[in-house]
Amino acid sequence: MAEIEIEPGDTAMRKCPFCANGIEDDAKKCQRCGAFLNVSSHERFAEKEIPWYFRKSCIVIALFCLGPFALPLIWFRPQTTLAWKIGLTTGTLLLLAWLFWPGSKMLFFG
Repeated sequence: MAEIEIEPGDTAMRKCPFCANGIEDDAKKCQRCGAFLNVSSHERFAEKEIPWYFRKSCIVIALFCLGPFALPLIWFRPQTTLAWKIGLTTGTLLLLAWLFWPGSKMLFFG
């Protein structure tokens, strides 16, 4: 049986833009430095593809300006985990209760 020899030039290769290591054309992540080569496919950078009203900066501004009326933005945002949704809702409602309930300030300030 004849052996098939694969020469180094047969595979399509390119260089990693971060470490200049030789990688295959269809690679998604560099083996040497661990950098993602197609940044738009990584979930950490996918926020640029969502609508403007679901971006973190818009939600933070809405929370400071609108208070609890901004909570639907948090709950309908697909990138936010359930733990963050519950935590932000609880924190917003506790802050609101502390600010507007007359007896709550007496607990802290005597």
